[in-house]
Amino acid sequence: MMEPDEDLILTSGMPPEPEMDDPKVLAAWPPARPIRFPFILKKRAATTHQQFLCRVKQSTESRGKRREVKTVNASVCFTRALLGKAHVVPDPEWRIRDFGKTHVPDFEWRIDDFSSLLKTGSKRATSGPFHCSGYNWDLQVSLMHKEAGSVTPYVALRLASSTLSLVPAHTVHAVFELSICNHSKGMYYGCKVHYLGIFSGFLNWGDASYNFDFKNFYSKEHCLIPLKKLLKSSAFLVDDGCVFAVEILKIDVCSPEKKAVVVQKKATTVQNLFVQEKGFVKGTYTWNMNNFLELDLDHCVRSPTFEVGGHKWCISMYPRGDLYSTDCLSLYLSLDASNELHLESKKVAVMTLSILNQKNGKHLTKTSGLFICDGGWGWPNFLALKKLKKGYVVGSSCIVKADLTIVGLSNDG
Repeated sequence: MMEPDEDLILTSGMPPEPEMDDPKVLAAWPPARPIRFPFILKKRAATTHQQFLCRVKQSTESRGKRREVKTVNASVCFTRALLGKAHVVPDPEWRIRDFGKTHVPDFEWRIDDFSSLLKTGSKRATSGPFHCSGYNWDLQVSLMHKEAGSVTPYVALRLASSTLSLVPAHTVHAVFELSICNHSKGMYYGCKVHYLGIFSGFLNWGDASYNFDFKNFYSKEHCLIPLKKLLKSSAFLVDDGCVFAVEILKIDVCSPEKKAVVVQKKATTVQNLFVQEKGFVKGTYTWNMNNFLELDLDHCVRSPTFEVGGHKWCISMYPRGDLYSTDCLSLYLSLDASNELHLESKKVAVMTLSILNQKNGKHLTKTSGLFICDGGWGWPNFLALKKLKKGYVVGSSCIVKADLTIVGLSNDG
């Protein structure tokens, strides 16, 4: 998919004065020149809602010179965009703002070998868990995230809630800030915008937030900085190291008990990630099950243990799915309970799980990003139950394969 090279430029008329109390917005109003709104409309909304009508130019530029200009009409309705009627792609760079020198995150993840991390080929890396306000969380870094309609890879962050922290019938609404450290200024820069659009002519601001529950563990991804820009930066990347952070500002729990959660500030939790440049430890294990239909399909089934990197592992399967799945078989790679890591340094790994198709050879394979080996990793919705008989279970035979590569170490700072 090609990256769109048009954007929308307000050229006639002036949006109404904002009705917000944000001094930063009011101080900059009205703008002295046409506003270059940092988003691209991918689909125009047809709506009867109140609209903000404006004249826009769609322009393309070549070598800094405008080579083609045409004027079009655009109807933009932010509320419809939120409902998915119009797809808006924000400019992530525009959303990065400094949080000030008083900003103290709840969690810092220091990646000491960023170039080595990229060389692993992993698209994502997930931290070990950190505790805040009664819940366990993970920070996930996407190394080559692309917004819809864009070919430019960005480094993006998202927050994940540990499934073990979630309670059935509870929804945890978290408001948080995701950031990257600017070493030269000694400040964090990150996502201060939860949504962006035009409605009644002004911009809407807020903090990132998400509703976590049994079926939704990950927040949306928030782009921070283009990957190429980060690699060339002497402020965000120092000695091949960078620091990502998260601060949880507010937690509301929707439950029958209407539980209230107070976010208590404490010292920042720090984790360090070290990725090897070479010398990875690799291991493969194939689990041949000849009695699949005789298993207790309603409970977890575990393979015999196998050893990789000096530690024992096993494959955990829920043939009819676990609590977090929806009509799917669940599959995980886990540290053997008798061999869980309680050392200061934990292994960092990438793994692939496969269920072999015994009829056509088209195996179902899923690969993780980098993860910290402190329990297990896998997919609650690995394979739809209705597809099991399409070659993945033949008679009572089912074959599962695990490939594990240990690429580094992680420890607490």
